[in-house]
Amino acid sequence: MHACRFLNKACVKTGSKDPWMLCSVTQVEETKQMLRMIPILIATFVPSTMIAQINTLFVKQGTTLDRGIGSFNIPPASLTGFVTLSMLVSVVLYDRFFVTITRRLTKNPRGITLLQRMGIGLIFHIFIMMVASLVERRRLSVAKDHGVVESGGQVPLSILILLPQFILMGTADAFLEVAKIEFFYDQAPESMKSLGTSYSMTSLGIGNFLSSFLLTTVSHITKKHGHHGWILNNLNASHLDYYYAFFAILNFLNFIFFIVVTKYYVYKAEVTDSMEVLEGQLRGLTPTVTNQEESRT
Repeated sequence: MHACRFLNKACVKTGSKDPWMLCSVTQVEETKQMLRMIPILIATFVPSTMIAQINTLFVKQGTTLDRGIGSFNIPPASLTGFVTLSMLVSVVLYDRFFVTITRRLTKNPRGITLLQRMGIGLIFHIFIMMVASLVERRRLSVAKDHGVVESGGQVPLSILILLPQFILMGTADAFLEVAKIEFFYDQAPESMKSLGTSYSMTSLGIGNFLSSFLLTTVSHITKKHGHHGWILNNLNASHLDYYYAFFAILNFLNFIFFIVVTKYYVYKAEVTDSMEVLEGQLRGLTPTVTNQEESRT
């Protein structure tokens, strides 16, 4: 309730009734609520970066593997369909079983809070990148054994070895992405629901930009001093296993950051309660405080 108290001055009468100079108590409280969600928004940037790997490096890995199943060749990009399928199945299982079980323990209609659901999704992202790193290490080992490192030829390993990381990504989305959309919409003030929804889209957009930035930066740094580099056009000569391990560490650090910011997050209070608290604070500044009705006239 005491966060961003400097904004309280926006609803103190100074003689001007210009809407740019004077706000209602409700407007101030709504602005505070949107600002409170920004640390949570920042904590979603890293997992959004992981989502960007689905259509980039994950698919690129698939192009180096044996895509044949009998007489049928699996298009590498089609593996992304398993993310959607896994997410759909996970959401159904979550609603039908997980919520039912946890509701009995927590007495929460949702089973667990939205932030707890997001936290589980973040933990999934740590394990996803660990699995991806181990799978890539296996792929590089087979490539070395069959002498296709320098040539960049096809690795005699089934493309289905990539399925775990795609399926786990869908499961993570059932927790993180669904909870993220619901959280920003639920916690946004009534007059700013569309802005709350845009927080989710902002997270995905920044995640894509951050993915490109990290790829370029890591590639540049690892090529310094004559080193081979982690990310090359020839994936058989690259070290994506190191890159994915780096992502696992980054996700872990982001999870710690998420725990810290959620510890201090205050869920949205009723507007009437917020107005009463704010009006009490403003009495110490000035005896004249605008209310919602005054600002609308």
